[in-house]
Amino acid sequence: MKSNRNTLDMKTADKTDENIELIAQIFPNVMSEGKIDFDLLKQMISKDLIDTDDERYRLDWVGKKASLLKVNRAINKTLRPSKEESVNFDTTQNLYIEGDNFEVLKLIQESYLNKVKMIYIDPPYNTGKDFVYRDNFTQSKNDYENELGIRDDENNKLFKNTDTNGRFHSDWLSMMYERLLVSRDLLKDDGVIFISIDDNEVHNLRKLCDEVFGEGNFVALLPTVMNLKGNNDQYAFSGTHEYTMVYSKSYTKSKFYELYASELEIKEWKKDEYGLYKKGANLKATGINAPRHKRPNLYFPIYIDKNNNVLLEKCDGYIQILPKTDNVEMSWRWSKEKFKAELHNLIIIRNEDKISIYKKQRSLDDEKPTKKPKSLFYSPEYSSGNGTQIIKKLFNNKVFDFPKPISLIFDFLTIGTKNNDIILDFFSGSATTAHSVMQLNAEDGGDRKYICVQIQEKTDEKSEAYKAGYKNICEIGKERIRRAGKKIVEDNKDTKGIEKLDIGFRVLKVDSSNMKDVYYNPKELLQENIFNYQSNIKDDRTDLDLLFQIMLDLGIELSLTITPKIIDNTTIYLLENKKLIACFTDNISLEVIEEIDRLAYKKVVLKDSCFSNDEIKINTVEKLSKNSTVSVL
Repeated sequence: MKSNRNTLDMKTADKTDENIELIAQIFPNVMSEGKIDFDLLKQMISKDLIDTDDERYRLDWVGKKASLLKVNRAINKTLRPSKEESVNFDTTQNLYIEGDNFEVLKLIQESYLNKVKMIYIDPPYNTGKDFVYRDNFTQSKNDYENELGIRDDENNKLFKNTDTNGRFHSDWLSMMYERLLVSRDLLKDDGVIFISIDDNEVHNLRKLCDEVFGEGNFVALLPTVMNLKGNNDQYAFSGTHEYTMVYSKSYTKSKFYELYASELEIKEWKKDEYGLYKKGANLKATGINAPRHKRPNLYFPIYIDKNNNVLLEKCDGYIQILPKTDNVEMSWRWSKEKFKAELHNLIIIRNEDKISIYKKQRSLDDEKPTKKPKSLFYSPEYSSGNGTQIIKKLFNNKVFDFPKPISLIFDFLTIGTKNNDIILDFFSGSATTAHSVMQLNAEDGGDRKYICVQIQEKTDEKSEAYKAGYKNICEIGKERIRRAGKKIVEDNKDTKGIEKLDIGFRVLKVDSSNMKDVYYNPKELLQENIFNYQSNIKDDRTDLDLLFQIMLDLGIELSLTITPKIIDNTTIYLLENKKLIACFTDNISLEVIEEIDRLAYKKVVLKDSCFSNDEIKINTVEKLSKNSTVSVL
């Protein structure tokens, strides 16, 4: 985390410096002339003698170390708001961010550190077809241009990863590794990540996630049936499924929830004074460990009367029940103490002279029956064709290929989130996650928020999307959210509280820093250029541009309500929860300073040009610092 300071960095943190500082605090003896003695550090955190043999079980590939450097390196970029493309910009808590997702993750890492409950991503599957991402560490400039001839505005290669590439798997692993490393820090301690993948990289992704999240935080690898009829394009077998990989940030702290029962399943449920229930498992044990001699303490009698009342002690008029199968002595699943504590959770079923004892399976929701999701993830609604049909209905056209079905993401969200949790999708595509979040909130009254990230990948000029006017995928995603939000409200117009549903989103776009180079490297300023730098802020940047970069720099959530307030013809910007006051007007008056001081927000940021001279600046900063942390741009 960044410390309080009078000068803002206006760039992402250098994680390498932070990590070195932390190591030095814990193990000062491994530091030598400001550098880490890594051999000594390894020995400090090992119970065994460390030798010099570097061979061990791990996943390695070409470019892995370069990826680690990239993860830790600071970047001088920002997110610029686009109010005209947003919906309900002033009130929404949802974000739609355009740009390279690695850069976005780096930019928001302070603002959303330990705040995201669930990440869902549907990354490129590396099937041998093209996928595009930034790659800064392979080959020379000439090799780049000769091979592909594709570059972005900052001369970074836009790499097309095809199966003819000699680093086919390595490049995909580097792309994923960088993003997973940064995104892990965004998860709350009870946070979880769901990743869609297919056969091409599922084995590598498992090993990659073991390294990033830890083997002990693996939760499940769910075969996810997307095409029950089968895909005959596959060799030897007709493919019906993909996979969903699930990891937690901390296995012992992670929180998962149950799915809601279907209309057909609801008929099985009943209600008593303790809530909803249905018949669960038979409490007589089965299997190789069930015989009495294996578990002698779980062999004891239970007594039941004609009204199905249960006792654990012998009583007149009660029938004795022992855990036997075909006269073979077995055992109960519960101890005698658990039976006593759970008498209200027993179901007695009589079949002629046979009596069976079952437990009541309870719903986790008092209003609607729930069920534990199965490891084979299947529902007819998960068909990939359903995702396409939803897009067609919204746009009256097929503007996106292979969108995930809403019902699938809806169920993932139901399992992974509740109430006002934050969901992050940094491979947003057609914005199915945003659509699903709104749908789920409409159905269960939740107030979940989403952050969707998508690179501005151009649509094919021959595609229906391009012909319909959508020049890149972001345009499709934003328009889908607009249309889906309106439809959800209309479809649920009789639902209580639907008018409060957040169907808006703030559009933010990755761009170069708002600050001129002189802000970061003042020592490099030449005397002859001094008059070109009367302001260290770029001329084409607005107050909102500056405000959002300050929010990133100070680690403030980008969804907070921004309230402009005018004092003495000067606009100050107030962030909710008294997080921040900012002002960017030249030569502010004493009245403005007095009002900022009276409001006593946690942080105050002012431009250097807010003050007519250094004396006024020094006095103002000293005055405001009594109640706030003050920074000057």
